[in-house]
This record gives sequence, C-alpha cells and structure tokens, in this order.
Amino acid sequence: MNAVAVGLSHSPLIGKNDPAPDVIAAVDAAVDEARAFVRAFDPELVVLYAPDHYNGFFYKEMPPFCLATEANAVGDFGSAAGPLSVDTEAARAVARGVLDRGVDLTISARMTVDHGFVQPLEVLFGGIDRVPVVPVFVNGVATPLGPVSRIRALGTAIGEAAAELDRRVLFLGSGGLSHDPPVPVLDGAPPRVADALIEGHPPTPEQRARGEQRVIQAGREYAAGSTTMIPINPTWDNLVLDTLASGRLEDVDGWSVEWMGAEGGGSAHEVRTWIAAFASLAATGKYRMTSRFYRAIPEWIAGFAVATAEAER
Repeated sequence: MNAVAVGLSHSPLIGKNDPAPDVIAAVDAAVDEARAFVRAFDPELVVLYAPDHYNGFFYKEMPPFCLATEANAVGDFGSAAGPLSVDTEAARAVARGVLDRGVDLTISARMTVDHGFVQPLEVLFGGIDRVPVVPVFVNGVATPLGPVSRIRALGTAIGEAAAELDRRVLFLGSGGLSHDPPVPVLDGAPPRVADALIEGHPPTPEQRARGEQRVIQAGREYAAGSTTMIPINPTWDNLVLDTLASGRLEDVDGWSVEWMGAEGGGSAHEVRTWIAAFASLAATGKYRMTSRFYRAIPEWIAGFAVATAEAER
C-alpha cells in the first residue's frame, strides 16, 4: 500500500471575512503546495476525517465517530451541496476491518455532512465528486467527548484496514487548530435551542442565512478584539503540529478533554481529525512531514494550518 496524509484547517469565514492580502497570499501558497503534493501522489481513495457543526449529527444520537457508506452535503456557507463520491465498497471493507480490530465504529448509510467535509475536497480537488472518498465523522464539539486515545485507535485501525485495499490512499484531516467559534452548547440552552440540538430540525433558508450571518459578525468582532471567545493559541497549535511531525502519536493519549478546551478553545477538538489522519498513516509505517504551514488568523476564528506527510523511504 502507498499512503500519504494531509491536514488542512477549514473555516466557513474564508471569502467572507478575510485577513490582509499578504496573509491570504501566504495561505494560498501553502494550499498550492498541498494541492501539488496531492496531485503528484494521485490518490485512488481519500479517507476524509472531518467534524460536524450540528448539520448532520445531533444529540438524539451523537456517536464519537461514524463512517459513511453514502453521504450528502447540505451546502452551508456557500459550500457545495449534493452527494459526495463515496466509494461504498471500500467504505464497507474498511468498516469491517475496523470492527474486526476491536474499535466500535458507528456506520451511516446516509450521512449528512457540511463545510467541514466539503471545503477540503473543494480546495484540494476542485469539487466533492472528483475523487472516491470514505467519509469519517469525528465529533469535535458535542460534549461529553471521549478520550483522545480512542481517536488514535480509530485512525490506527482505519489505516490498517485501508492497507488491505492495496490502493494509493490519502488520509485527510479537516479542522482546527485552536478554534473557539460561536457553536451552541446543550447545557443551559433555552428550550428552543436545546430541541434543535437534540432533534436536528432542518433550518429554513432564512434561519440558515441568519445563523451564518451571526458567525460572520462574530468573526469581525473576534478580529477586532471585542469578544469573550478564547484567543487563538499559537503555542498550543505548534505543540499539536510538533507532536504530529515527531511521529510520537502516543503522546496524545495524555491530552485531557479539559486541557485541550482550555488551551485551544471550544472547538479545539477538531484536531482529533488530524490525529486520526496521521495515526492512519503511521499504521502503514514510519512517516515524515514534508511541509508545514501555520498562521493565526482571527478573521477566520482559527489557528490555520496546512501540513503534508509521506512514508519514509
């Protein structure tokens, strides 16, 4: 098996609340490098780890992670809507392999996904239907959250199972890094909000537009410094990247849920997608990080990073 990994931050505010042109240019250069890396590898399958932002998964049933054999995007924040090009046979084979390895994996035969899944496919491939994909939801916002060691175990099991397919596989993690956007929480929520978080009532176009405008406004306030949201933490972000670069992924087993939230904000747990992707690559052998970009971008409410890695030769 030939495998590589890419970690890529996402933000619904890209193109809607952008930083200075020099920052955009630096991000574009890093993304271009990752795009060239992927193009040269020419993956036959992408295993995509991404979170959800209460568009597909709700408290009525909230798994810690879930693999899809079919998936459709809702089209939030101007991202593409419609079916992802899911390789159902490969997804089923990987799911069986993960379960055989003792990881309790939830399966969805009709997963709903949002910009967390769509953005990396659009950025790296130009669309959601350009490459066969196995989508894997990783919960990064809905408490209670399980230990990070289980995410590493998931990534390891998926990497081992994917190796049995004997294909060129890209393990792609979408999210993070330090990140404290205005995501609703169930504890203490008013009844109407709590009901939406539990039942997942589809918003009307007007409700979705209002919600998206609130996030855009929050980004403007965050960049201006007039907010109570947790600041971006470059020190923590680079610790995450250093850990992934070192290959010592067992170190994440000691990261507590509380510590990650305090250091990186309420949605810092999106880095679980990166941990899963790099654990999948590590399951195929030793690897080296081939590129690494990081910038704190308050306008996007994110410590924004792009990284690529390949097996050691």
